[in-house]
Amino acid sequence: MTSGEIAFAVPGKITNLTGGTIYDRRVIDALPALGIKVRHIELPGSFPNPPAADMRRTLDLLSSVPADIPLVVDGLAFGALDTGEVAKLRAPLFPLVHHPLAEETGISEVDRQRLFETERDNLGHARHVLVPSPHTAGLLTAKYDVPQAAISIARPGTDRPTLTAAPATPPLILAVGIQLPRKGHDVLLKALSHIDDLEWSAVIAGAPLDPGYAEELRTLNRRLGLEARVTLAGQIERSALEGLYAKASVFALATRYEGYGIVFDEALAHGLPIVSCATGAVPDTVPQDAGLLTAPDTPEDFARALRRMLTEPDLRRASAAAARAAGLSLPSWTDTAAQVAAVLRRHQVVPPNEPANATGSCRNDP
Repeated sequence: MTSGEIAFAVPGKITNLTGGTIYDRRVIDALPALGIKVRHIELPGSFPNPPAADMRRTLDLLSSVPADIPLVVDGLAFGALDTGEVAKLRAPLFPLVHHPLAEETGISEVDRQRLFETERDNLGHARHVLVPSPHTAGLLTAKYDVPQAAISIARPGTDRPTLTAAPATPPLILAVGIQLPRKGHDVLLKALSHIDDLEWSAVIAGAPLDPGYAEELRTLNRRLGLEARVTLAGQIERSALEGLYAKASVFALATRYEGYGIVFDEALAHGLPIVSCATGAVPDTVPQDAGLLTAPDTPEDFARALRRMLTEPDLRRASAAAARAAGLSLPSWTDTAAQVAAVLRRHQVVPPNEPANATGSCRNDP
């Protein structure tokens, strides 16, 4: 099994602006320069709860991958696949688990248990497991029966800022994250209502993937009287997001859980002090001196942390300096892809490292 080609299956459009899909796309784009040709397989976007037709379509696509082509499958789909069918797949399996599906917030206990059992059983059929953080690796070892030796960490890459910092007046508080309950934007809005005596503006940027939650945020923003100060920007272009990072004074995300959190690395790279929550991988991702972390789901505590960051210039400057220093040491996406390539070569499913001769990724080719 040394063809020099892999298949990489991703649910939904590869252009989706979610952390997991951004990670997948950047690795897919970087691997050819490392001598590994990528066959991108677009799976239905309904995971982790696909209707029967989407499950059948997905299994047919994965079954078409031959035994001599390693198959990387994004965990959003892999953890929800029918286990009996996973066992029949011919290709060696390398799931990429951004975070276990059962760790998502806002799901029923019945769904949580179902997803936990399915993902645990499916991981038993993996040749090796890729994860973005030590936190996720620890979860899979402790809860999902995956041996530590069967897991490799490939930390997400980070792009360097393209604009010079030009903080706005009054200070801009920036939150970046898709509009799902797990991201805690409702907690942030409640926290902001507790510091309305201070001068600031805020932008929450992220695609409204959950329409019900997006409407809840709009209603809450209006009810709290914050509409003149808080912009729910939705999904925005990368250039516009870079502009917001350049204008921001504080990065704030009241997340309820993160398997990694690429946006924290983006904030560090831009030298922004961070206010977030001590949950999931956040304490491992955000250096202790680069910001303030509170317990999740505590708007009053989050408000106190924001107030300190806005009213204590020495704290803000020290946190920004620590963030900037940490950002300089972050890996690139080429580094991330090299870690993935090393795992595949170690398992002898692609040839040893040679001068790059691949022509690029072959997207949407089942």
